[in-house]
Amino acid sequence: MSGQAATMRASMAARWATTKPVAMGLVIGLIAGPIISGIAGFQIRASTAQAAARTGMVEQQASFCAERARATGAVTSGLSWQARSDLARQHAMMPGATTVDSDVTYACSTKLAG
Repeated sequence: MSGQAATMRASMAARWATTKPVAMGLVIGLIAGPIISGIAGFQIRASTAQAAARTGMVEQQASFCAERARATGAVTSGLSWQARSDLARQHAMMPGATTVDSDVTYACSTKLAG
């Protein structure tokens, strides 16, 4: 029996010697992969995605606001900052909204300057 156990032990040792590099590579890859991809910028955090979506929404609403303000016939290029801000505040209310978003008002008044 001891001869058979020794043979089995030698067989397992040989099998582990061939499998060990693959197993170690897998473990190191599972640990290092997410870290490296995060540093390289391949992962997007939820807060980053929300900020990008918010920026796009504000930009779109500001474009609507500026077009609605220009559609009234107001000449916006020579207005002071306060006058542009007041005009933007009048047109920044989006349909279905109950309040005016200050970011949209600021972006709209900036668009009215150009």
